[in-house]
Amino acid sequence: MPYQLLIFEDNSRLRQSLEILLNDDVIFQVVGSFANCDNAVKELEKNNAQLVVMDIDMPGIGGVEGVKQIKNNFPETKIVMHTVFDDDNRIFDSICAGADGYLLKNTSPVQLIQSLQDVMQGGAPMSPFVAKKVFQYFRKKPARINESYNLSEREKEVLELLVQGNSYKMIAAKCNLANDTIKKHLHNIYTKLHVSSGTEAVAKALQGNITQKPEKEEQKIKSKPAAGNNRIALPTKTAIEYEETKIFCM
Repeated sequence: MPYQLLIFEDNSRLRQSLEILLNDDVIFQVVGSFANCDNAVKELEKNNAQLVVMDIDMPGIGGVEGVKQIKNNFPETKIVMHTVFDDDNRIFDSICAGADGYLLKNTSPVQLIQSLQDVMQGGAPMSPFVAKKVFQYFRKKPARINESYNLSEREKEVLELLVQGNSYKMIAAKCNLANDTIKKHLHNIYTKLHVSSGTEAVAKALQGNITQKPEKEEQKIKSKPAAGNNRIALPTKTAIEYEETKIFCM
């Protein structure tokens, strides 16, 4: 069964292009798209969507407030911000509100689809520039805790790769583990950290200085492709049309 998905985007042309792009992928089914979040909770009640793609700056109820309302009523629903804004305030307001990922609108169609798949499997997708900002923000703050939360060495490794902005599948490849194994590690990490999303895990890891100095350049790990789903989304005609619309709308 495909993941049921809602889109909240005030630019009608981009909203329609997103809907076409995501419906073109067998993994997703767009069950509604809207120009603002005024009726977000009602739409979730009606459609029972598992995933939301959310713009930030919209008329009426905007994206950050929309995230809060959705998470208060449907805490298990995954929400990925999809926006042009890369400033600290909007990034951290979104994360604190409960967003599970933060992608800039210059994200390619292939990476967008991969990131949405990733978040549904426990990942916390962020555009590289956003991940860097999150890292820099928390590294400026003094660590308040220096405890391991009884994480195993493998769990610390997975968490550190998550902090560095790696996607779910990238973590699997770098650890040379199957996707299902990484999913289990992430589940254990969330349980031990008492969090419910990848973004919360990243924030807690950096605040608590749990991981191993991620400011150092990551060592390149030569590994075999991880077992599991290695499907690669190709730049279809729909994806190309989405790119053209995205450039026009930004």
